[in-house]
Amino acid sequence: MPTSKMLRALGAFALVAVVLAGCGGGDASDGAADDEMRDRTEQTTTTEAAEEAGTIVEIASGNPDFSTLVQAVQAAGLVETLSGEGPFTVFAPTNEAFAKIPKEQLDAILADKDQLTKILTYHVVPGRILSADLQPTQKVATVQGQEVEITVADGKATINDANIVQTDIEESNGVIHVIDTVILPPA
Repeated sequence: MPTSKMLRALGAFALVAVVLAGCGGGDASDGAADDEMRDRTEQTTTTEAAEEAGTIVEIASGNPDFSTLVQAVQAAGLVETLSGEGPFTVFAPTNEAFAKIPKEQLDAILADKDQLTKILTYHVVPGRILSADLQPTQKVATVQGQEVEITVADGKATINDANIVQTDIEESNGVIHVIDTVILPPA
């Protein structure tokens, strides 16, 4: 069931779409002004939507594609941390990403709180990293302590061996980038 915060965020995004649609047309001399107005509108509305959207945990909990991730965050005792002030950048694996792990192995990971915590915190980077901030290749330290490698090439972004399939889901305490594979810290 959508929360009022989620509905407000969706409404804000719809408003951006209407404003952006209204910015079209005009002559070429209006292009720079339209672009500047569009950029300001997008930034303001995105910031407002993020503030109203809720925390990373609230948004993930409201999305059925993240039910395994939410279960894992709960099992690791990280709900309070990821609901905290942040900001955090979370590379969030979907249920399909978790399904790539054999069931016996996934069950063992979910039952081992220490291992689960290491894996989950390997998906979290301190600070707010938006897709526009990414370099062609960069290494960033995770909350777990080890680095991940992010690569951007030919319009596609990866983190280690996982594809980043959706970017910049801004939340009140950070940002989520959706990935298609659970990334594991080096042994």
